[in-house]
Amino acid sequence: MACAPSERPGAGATYAAAGVDLAAAEAAVDRIAASVSSTDRPGVLGSIGGFGGLFALDTDRYKHPVLVSSTDGVGTKLLVAQALDRWDTIGIDLVAMCVDDLVCVGAEPLFFLDYVATGRLDPDRLVEVVGGIAAGCRSVGCALIGGETAEHPGAMADGDLDVAGFAVGVVERGEELGAARVREGDALIGLLSPGLRSNGYSLARHVLLELADRRLDGPAWPGAERSLGDELLEPSVLYSPAVRKAIETAPGAVHACAHVTGGGLAANLSRVLPPDSDARIDRTSWEVPRIFTEIARLGHIDDAEMARVFNLGVGMVLIVDETSVGGVRAAVASTGVHSVEIGCVGPGSGLVIDR
Repeated sequence: MACAPSERPGAGATYAAAGVDLAAAEAAVDRIAASVSSTDRPGVLGSIGGFGGLFALDTDRYKHPVLVSSTDGVGTKLLVAQALDRWDTIGIDLVAMCVDDLVCVGAEPLFFLDYVATGRLDPDRLVEVVGGIAAGCRSVGCALIGGETAEHPGAMADGDLDVAGFAVGVVERGEELGAARVREGDALIGLLSPGLRSNGYSLARHVLLELADRRLDGPAWPGAERSLGDELLEPSVLYSPAVRKAIETAPGAVHACAHVTGGGLAANLSRVLPPDSDARIDRTSWEVPRIFTEIARLGHIDDAEMARVFNLGVGMVLIVDETSVGGVRAAVASTGVHSVEIGCVGPGSGLVIDR
């Protein structure tokens, strides 16, 4: 059957006039291709541009594989990046929020996908965001195998941008970390965080930028050598390599792992406790970073609210066999992550208790 002749284009409405620039989107994809391919690892099949990312699971290494998935964003930290027009670290935060959830069950991160929504596509900004995502993926050995960029004119302002990430990992069946492995007498090892990571920014911005009227280009606090903007855009520590190193170096020693995000230490650590055990925390065992004390002071925020919203300097907690503390901490240190023994597990009812 012969095709009907195409009609000559007229001067009617176009997608570009409606606010979506397909040509710019295609050019941006070409520019991020190198960043994406820099994350390739064994298992990756094909390249970006297809309808789905392909990954071949190594069934020689994993005899009874259990796939683990996680999704997250970076919250209103994006508003700080927007105010400063600095987008190179937001992608690292995005990867951290996803893969550091995967490792809480002992999973090795395999691949990652991103979703970037904006009011109007700025190719330079997209390149920065995806460059950060690729940097995060390289750091944890996770392949960036796909993503989506969407322009939403009318739904979002031209300068608005939001991101979401999706990660998939794998753990051998029977080797999953969790509450079932936790025993009375286990030690709690806190992996330290120098900043907020990606949690509590709505309260932090309200206190620092609105109530205290601090400037992002001013000092983070009186006498600080870095700006408040630098402090608030401090990229999240990627804990996955440290936890995986501890698991591999001391087999069986790591019983559970808690990623300290929204809800703070108590809400997240309680998720990996057996119903007949308590986690007893010594809050004097680590130094709370100055940014948290500034937020508390300027906002007149009580200790309970600070602990409920922020990580207060501990971004991940490992529950480990008490005889393996030294070996686990040495393994963590070999990846560049600092740790402190912050407490222990005792009999109780699934609570996190300050002692």
